[in-house]
Amino acid sequence: MPSAPPTDPIAPLEEQTLRAIAATGIVRSFPKNTILSNEQGREVVIDFYGAGEYVGEMSLDGSARSASVVTMEPTSCAIVNRAQVRDFLLAHPDFAQHLVLKLIHRVRVTTENVKSLALSDVYGRLARLLNALAPPAEGPRTVPEKLTQQDIAERVGASRDMIGKLMKDLIAGGYLTVKDRSITIVKKLPTGW
Repeated sequence: MPSAPPTDPIAPLEEQTLRAIAATGIVRSFPKNTILSNEQGREVVIDFYGAGEYVGEMSLDGSARSASVVTMEPTSCAIVNRAQVRDFLLAHPDFAQHLVLKLIHRVRVTTENVKSLALSDVYGRLARLLNALAPPAEGPRTVPEKLTQQDIAERVGASRDMIGKLMKDLIAGGYLTVKDRSITIVKKLPTGW
């Protein structure tokens, strides 16, 4: 999607519940860069998930998947089919509540991203992403992730060339420094470009 999602306010799934639902599926391991579910089309990064997270809940209605999942590092996960998830939801209301709250959060993130795509130009989306990724600090702020221009382009829904041009201009203007893919915001980014 076009920007960094806001911090997820939903508490992680309790370890006991996570282990219980994982036990209903089949655990598989995948190497880095494996496509776990595939839909053809242009690549846009929607979100990143870590240990203890779940994906694929949109398929509970029986429709086709709406997004692909790609591993960023070697990954082990439990694959749980739709019927198993439905049975688990009925038997574990705590998981059902967690799923509802998680879905509400994801809809809010999607709404913000759609608004950003509709109302912001590429520079606005780039500035929003960088500001969201760089933790608050007095003085320069560094984005903790090492991002390529292609990574940024995929997150903001733009071409790599456009991101390259904007980054070059921001560096020349003294707003950013980039060293070994580490981006530092040296001074407040302008509201428009």
